[in-house]
Amino acid sequence: MEDRYPLLSLIHGPACLRSVPDDALPRLAAEIRRFIIEVVSVTGGHLASNLGVVELALALHREFESPVDKIVWDVGHQCYAHKILTGRRDVFHTLRQRGGLSGFPKRSESPHDIVETGHASTSISAALGILAGQEFLRMRGRVIAVIGDGALTGGMALEALNHAGHLGKRLIIILNDNAMSIGQNVGALSSYLSRLSASSKLYRNLRGALDTTLKSVPRYGDRLRDVVSRVKKSAKAVLYSETLFSDLGFGYIGPLDGHDIPLMREVFRSLADQDRPAVVHVFTKKGRGYAHAEDNPTAFHGITPFSIRDGKVEKKGPPGYTEHFARALCGLGGKNPRLLAITAAMAGGTGLSLFQEKFPARFFDVGITEQHALTFAAGLAAAGMRPVVAVYATFMQRAVDQLIHDIALPNLGLTLVMDRAGLVGDDGETHQGLYDIALFRCVPNIRFLAPASAEELSLMLDYALAAATPVLIRFPKAPCPNAGPEPTAPLEEGRGVFVRRAHTAPESEDCGREGAKVIILSLGALCCEAEAAADLLALAGLPADVYNLRFIKPLDTEHLASVLAPYKTAYFVEDGAKSGGMGELVGALLKEKGLSLAYAHGGAPDAFLPHGSREELLAGCGLNAEGIARAVRELVDGSLRYCDRERSVAGSNPERETGSLI
Repeated sequence: MEDRYPLLSLIHGPACLRSVPDDALPRLAAEIRRFIIEVVSVTGGHLASNLGVVELALALHREFESPVDKIVWDVGHQCYAHKILTGRRDVFHTLRQRGGLSGFPKRSESPHDIVETGHASTSISAALGILAGQEFLRMRGRVIAVIGDGALTGGMALEALNHAGHLGKRLIIILNDNAMSIGQNVGALSSYLSRLSASSKLYRNLRGALDTTLKSVPRYGDRLRDVVSRVKKSAKAVLYSETLFSDLGFGYIGPLDGHDIPLMREVFRSLADQDRPAVVHVFTKKGRGYAHAEDNPTAFHGITPFSIRDGKVEKKGPPGYTEHFARALCGLGGKNPRLLAITAAMAGGTGLSLFQEKFPARFFDVGITEQHALTFAAGLAAAGMRPVVAVYATFMQRAVDQLIHDIALPNLGLTLVMDRAGLVGDDGETHQGLYDIALFRCVPNIRFLAPASAEELSLMLDYALAAATPVLIRFPKAPCPNAGPEPTAPLEEGRGVFVRRAHTAPESEDCGREGAKVIILSLGALCCEAEAAADLLALAGLPADVYNLRFIKPLDTEHLASVLAPYKTAYFVEDGAKSGGMGELVGALLKEKGLSLAYAHGGAPDAFLPHGSREELLAGCGLNAEGIARAVRELVDGSLRYCDRERSVAGSNPERETGSLI
């Protein structure tokens, strides 16, 4: 590494930066940038955002003493240079790999990662709390929040600005302005920051012209100095007026070039004597130093492994649920002029960019504001429109009250599509979409569905847009089969469908393995794994039927009880948290209906799951085909042992009845 990265190889922690000559810092930035590109081209990850903040990370770690000084990165998907500079260079090649480095700040990795974060707009709140706590404990150290202009649109960031201005504590906020979140920023705040930039540039140009003029006047230069100073102040007052930040009680510095290390270091040093909170506004370029990422920062925001030479993704899988959803929604948009699409800064990730291209007047990107997105949609529905909100399941956690209070309570007809539901993979704990079923299945008035194929997804969208109530649809980031071998059965509210029938003969009275009639119940995308598990079981001489539940809510319990009644063994699998999930509901139903059969259910455990591929996570949770088949075999074997025991007891006491396993 010393040959290819002569400066970077010397950096084992922030203290090592002190020995790097000032004029060598740009070369170190170039090495870090090249190192990030090489690793991410293999592992995948967030590239453009990280390339944009290399100089900023260097300036911060050169002037502040981490971890005594606390640096809080908002969202955290731009922390790669920070990780490299804080002692994790040698393991950086494990980025986002199972058992390797997280792509986000992680407290268990390093004392330099102050908070766990993966959602936007939280840094100012967390940093303000840390600063207040340190003051109570009489601890030394500055606290710095690094927030992007996209995350600044989030309501939580504005709430924190309001509180920080009120408290007046010496919080430092670095506003990293690259005019983007994942895609182009929208909204009045983005326009406001652009105007600040234009005003600053005009003021700097005018100041430079005045200084040049002053220098060119012989003899009277000193006498004119005071006059020019007053002109400068007047120009600044006219062009700047007061900023939003200064109105809230912050000192405001900027905008600055976020790639000018000496300038940023000088500004950071000047903050040592501040007596109030400060905002340092820096401009950076997303994707800096890699032409493909600079030209298309949205595509290189989060990217799978790619070729460094041409920027092309090396391997593309089959179309996923997102792509099928995007096409289906566009088809419906052409038929229904009242259909509107809403995203919270995730047009590309949710597939709504396709709808935006076809129906720009009926598309709304509201910024990183999930709460506002839902209540805005509620208003549209109340006015008679048919809004469709597409959001990642993990981000829906931020808008629980809006769903309950503003949508379900007034029973408004709108559609909420939750992408990335279930086990998500490489982004780790903060992005797992595991909690939506437990959070929302208890909410009155809603309909909640999970498709197992593209055709089912289309059926469910048709159902949702015809409903007079709120409808939720969840699906994972995963390949999406078109349909099964048979035509997709129409939706019947509250009912599922059989996708595999192995049992055609009358039920045997024998408790032997050959007569242990088995059904696997699945929900949504796990139907594919359930069918594959049935294939494995058939090879082992244990045929199993597979039933796709389709509906989370409402659930036709009488119908489901009649489906389950002929079986001796039932196993339910869901791509969500096992605690509070549908498996518990099915188990309670069996007990309520007095159905005596062996039953168990599988789902994600009661733990925050680390990063890894979706396939690795499914296997780890026992939700892949092998895991499901293994659980079914264990359940059947346990049931047979139970039957033998009960038969033995009944032989000695003929009046004793066998009991339920539930």
